[in-house]
Amino acid sequence: MKLLASGHLKKMHNEHSEGSIQYQLPLDDQRIPLNDKIGQRLRLVHTGDIHCSHCGRKTKKSFAQGHCYPCMTKLASCDICIMSPERCHYAAGTCREPEWAEQFCMTDHIVYLANSSGLKVGITRVNQMPTRWMDQGAVAALPIMRVATRQLSGLVETLCKEFVADKTNWRAMLKGDVKECDLKLEAEQLLENIESGLKILRAEHGDMALESLDEQDEWLFEYPVMQYPTKIASHNFDKDPVVEGVLQGIKGQYLIFDTGVINIRKFSSYYIELFGE
Repeated sequence: MKLLASGHLKKMHNEHSEGSIQYQLPLDDQRIPLNDKIGQRLRLVHTGDIHCSHCGRKTKKSFAQGHCYPCMTKLASCDICIMSPERCHYAAGTCREPEWAEQFCMTDHIVYLANSSGLKVGITRVNQMPTRWMDQGAVAALPIMRVATRQLSGLVETLCKEFVADKTNWRAMLKGDVKECDLKLEAEQLLENIESGLKILRAEHGDMALESLDEQDEWLFEYPVMQYPTKIASHNFDKDPVVEGVLQGIKGQYLIFDTGVINIRKFSSYYIELFGE
């Protein structure tokens, strides 16, 4: 095999189009098209180098998807409220980077239902539709509410989690074993179930801060997968620096090989050499 490209990994770029989603593998400033490589043998080699995606310093271990430890502890994008937005502390004046938060958190967010490994609820910034859903490997998604801030989206999601899961079973998602569900019907039932909680949030934040989206169309996604695995085995660059096999498909942020699967996003900032036919 010959060297096709090298550089630091970033999460795969995806594009929603007619037919299958189009994927590219970013290696520094390069974007390697992947769809036409399905059915071919590839080899990814981790050289051992990891450089922080924010400051560029070399680090022995990656934190929070590609950061060194000092950046992980000081950046607002790595704070606990990113994973738990209902715990936002911007209003308390303790945000690590208030100016960053004004652009990232104090903007409109979407609460949605998706079918990835089954029905789930989630949140995303308006400008991350439909990328967020493709990153999760959803086969369908439906926006159900638009809210004024990231914290509000987290509070609505917390109400929803009493009735709907908020996690994707990544193993089931990668096996392609996803049952169809009527997202609009599920949304109607869910909004009825959380109506009392929404009234409390509207009383506190104002009616304009929470908007139900009743006339949204469902998004549908097809992934470029030649063959789904029946048993999931995971590749891990921290345990074995070489991943090699026939690329059988791409779903979410996973490359599916005949030898196992690998979560590309998990290894952000790892320096990789890509070999192919």
